[in-house]
Amino acid sequence: MFVLILLLSLAQTNCDNYTSINLPDGHLPYYFSSFPKIAQKCASDPECPFQSSLETKKCWGYEYDCDEERRYSSPRCPGDHKGWVRTKADQIGTFYTQADFGFIKQQIREMKLLCEPLFADDSSLECSEHLRFCRGRNLMLNFTDLRTREDPIRYKMDVLKQGQIGGYCDFKHKELEEQADHISPLQSWGPEMRYFSRLTRRPIIEGDCDVVIEKPTFIMKIDATVNMYHHFCDFFNLYASLHVNATQWDTFSTDVHILVWESYTYRSAFQDAWEAFTDHPIWDLKTFRGETVCFKNVVFPLLPRMIFGLYYNTPIIYGCENSGLFHAFSEHVLHRLKIPFHTRENKKIRITLLARDTKYRRILNENELVEAIAENPNYEVEKVVYNREIGFKKQMEITRNSDVLIGIHGAGLTHLMFLPDWGAVFELYNCEDHNCYLDLARLRGVKYVTWEKFDKLQSEEDGTHDGGAHAKFANYVFDVKEFVRLVGKAAQHVKSHPEFVKLVADVDLNDDINHDEL
Repeated sequence: MFVLILLLSLAQTNCDNYTSINLPDGHLPYYFSSFPKIAQKCASDPECPFQSSLETKKCWGYEYDCDEERRYSSPRCPGDHKGWVRTKADQIGTFYTQADFGFIKQQIREMKLLCEPLFADDSSLECSEHLRFCRGRNLMLNFTDLRTREDPIRYKMDVLKQGQIGGYCDFKHKELEEQADHISPLQSWGPEMRYFSRLTRRPIIEGDCDVVIEKPTFIMKIDATVNMYHHFCDFFNLYASLHVNATQWDTFSTDVHILVWESYTYRSAFQDAWEAFTDHPIWDLKTFRGETVCFKNVVFPLLPRMIFGLYYNTPIIYGCENSGLFHAFSEHVLHRLKIPFHTRENKKIRITLLARDTKYRRILNENELVEAIAENPNYEVEKVVYNREIGFKKQMEITRNSDVLIGIHGAGLTHLMFLPDWGAVFELYNCEDHNCYLDLARLRGVKYVTWEKFDKLQSEEDGTHDGGAHAKFANYVFDVKEFVRLVGKAAQHVKSHPEFVKLVADVDLNDDINHDEL
């Protein structure tokens, strides 16, 4: 029997406190339902702070015995299913498998044991199909060649060579070779796992390691760290991988290491997001240059550019929205980063316009647009520039407390993932990239609005592109009246959303805002 089962049992019996259970209140029933031994311990422990979360039996949606009534959420599919699938149920099921916790369930069902342990100290490796996700125990990675390597490493597929990754186990070489068919830096772990070998000795027990990493370690191949859209593919897939790997009570613990699979020192304007996943400094390949490293517990997470992956290449069926997986990711990050939600003092709709300080895709008449909607007494309007002058956590705080987020096409619109459930995003102009933020809004389950009348939109180019610039390399002037109309469309959605109605129900009934005039 796989050694993981034994280790899981030991880990649960050794759980002496609840400090690693740092989850949003709404996630706690799902956590305790997943780990009944921890729930029983909490129920009998008067010091357990989570007893109110034990009453309802819930499931995320990837468990084998999870029925629809108990799972985290169900997609909304208001669009017609005809021409796509046979029935409305098929439409909902397709979306759930493509972009919700059904995707996690698929990865779990695909898991195959490729390096089978016979004894507790042996190694193990199991992966989902195409080596998109792998996890192992007592594995050896040999980085000795990096001592003399001069070229920097990023998006490279030759970090390892044959025999430089392996374990002591019954290695199913043919099965691994069959799965190593997506050989691309950010599509799978095939470029690394194809060099996996069976070792002749147990590397940790026999002392073959220069370094032994005791804590669980996530080895990550990451996308562009300068771009929020792309970098948050990394964070989202890391969160999804926590669920794929949800076999122990400390699944969501931050007492884990992150090793970034490149030699560049990690820097990013979004680096605060790591606090949602680890308490420790981020490692890179320089950390272990020239050493043979053994990992007692290592995870190779889902990657940002997988074929039919999440969310960069997600093929979303027409007519559906509201992925519970994306909703849970949003709540998890906001909770872990301690982003505050401000109490409402009035019933006004909070509108945030993202200005840009870049060369292209600037809104040339943004002040005029802001002034026009600020005249509406039912709005609170703020113009911000999300750059290095505003810390990332502050950016998240602004977004979380916005009802409508407005901006032209650009990575800053990735913030829509952290809008409240009643929120709306108004992509002023998609710059001919029609589906990018439309699909992300659908996945998150927030309202999406974009420019509709292109005769009321003017572009200004700088003349540096022969034959005319692509829409992403121009600046724009927007018709004020049309802008006000579309903001009203987004605001109407917010105003009528049941969660927003509930939010403002306690605001002083004597509020002198005429909320019916939008």
